[in-house]
Amino acid sequence: MKTPFPIVRLKSRAGEKTLDRLRRRGEAVLDRKTLRQAQKIVDAVREGGDRALLAAVRKLDGVAAGSVAELALASSMFDGVEGDGGKKGEALPAGFAEAFERAYVAVERFYQAQAVPGRPAAGYRLAEEGVELEEVVRPLRRVGIYIPGGRASYPSTVLMTVLPARIAGVAEIAVATPPEGYRASAPLRYALDRLAVREVWGMGGAQAVAAYGTETVARVDKIVGPGNAWVTAAKRLVAGDVGIDGLAGPSEVVIVADAGSDPAWIAADLLAQAEHDPRAAAVLVTTDAGLAKAVAAEVTAQLAELPTAETARAALSRFGAALVAVDIAEALDAVEEIAPEHLQLVGLEAEGLATLVRSAGAVFLGASTPEVFGDYVAGPSHVLPTSGSARFASGLALGDFERRSHRVRFSPEAAAHRAMAAVVLAEAEGLPAHAAAARRRMR
Repeated sequence: MKTPFPIVRLKSRAGEKTLDRLRRRGEAVLDRKTLRQAQKIVDAVREGGDRALLAAVRKLDGVAAGSVAELALASSMFDGVEGDGGKKGEALPAGFAEAFERAYVAVERFYQAQAVPGRPAAGYRLAEEGVELEEVVRPLRRVGIYIPGGRASYPSTVLMTVLPARIAGVAEIAVATPPEGYRASAPLRYALDRLAVREVWGMGGAQAVAAYGTETVARVDKIVGPGNAWVTAAKRLVAGDVGIDGLAGPSEVVIVADAGSDPAWIAADLLAQAEHDPRAAAVLVTTDAGLAKAVAAEVTAQLAELPTAETARAALSRFGAALVAVDIAEALDAVEEIAPEHLQLVGLEAEGLATLVRSAGAVFLGASTPEVFGDYVAGPSHVLPTSGSARFASGLALGDFERRSHRVRFSPEAAAHRAMAAVVLAEAEGLPAHAAAARRRMR
């Protein structure tokens, strides 16, 4: 079967249409029907609490529970064994614990560097002429983390979300994940146990997000973690009642590569994103038409052997392309237009763009640095802005698990000295009570 991986020149009508489709890829994340149905679920749980949540989980997760309390999954020590054999969901793959530990160390190293001395009461203090200003940084008290479990199991997402929260000083962490995925995945259960997560709820989709506070599930301050369109729709609907980290779309990568790059490696990196989701984006940008043709041929060849080829083909048919640029400057312009979650720069000329790129969630430099390393062992969280939101959003950081407030103190002398400025500004805004309150401090 021919792969749907077109080669188009950026300076052409087809190139303009392809780039426009990529710019607007976020429109495919949330359709009106999904939003309407998610709204019904969120509204029902807001109004009905435990009763409505239990009904939604019974219907949508297929769980026969008598109460919300019964949705709590095992929180004791990991009960699996490492090695081959055992029933499905019981055996931990050989070498997994060691690999997970290496990833743990990498993530911990990266986020410990963000942790400043004095946490959790970090911040700064200024004092001048009788005025004291202080910024206070406090960790959130309780955070809800969603771990996907539909198409695949994601123990790596446990690591990339829970560990930064732990380092930030969050006191309570509650995880929600689809129950069947939890029971079938020894690696997922191991990851939750390794991160000492003791509150795990067996629920997925919009109903898991809607359960940010019921009679049984204690209210959380913020919800973080990626998920499918139902999860994203629900996060959008509850934002304001509870904090969210962002609205995640399908995974995406743009690879800018020079002539001489290995087409087999590039094709493999493109397919690594395409297999995530039928709406994932996998794009090559190059100034070499010959490389584009070689990569397209490799994609076809590798797809023939790929167990997840059906998903990958669907993704490539929607948001897959090899874009041929006139020069490296045009390639950079395309990257900025797409604002990808992941950007790989391969080859000396491409790697020279690193300091010029403004809109990318994470940048991977050189042929030996595939985005896949970012998913698992590099260190920074793989929870990154998607659907073009890299123009204004950032990857998950310790700051996502904190809130900042400030304290102000004026001495009587400083108040008398500065009150008139406040009076003038208040009167300019037509707020006489403001002006009067300030004027009293002049006495």
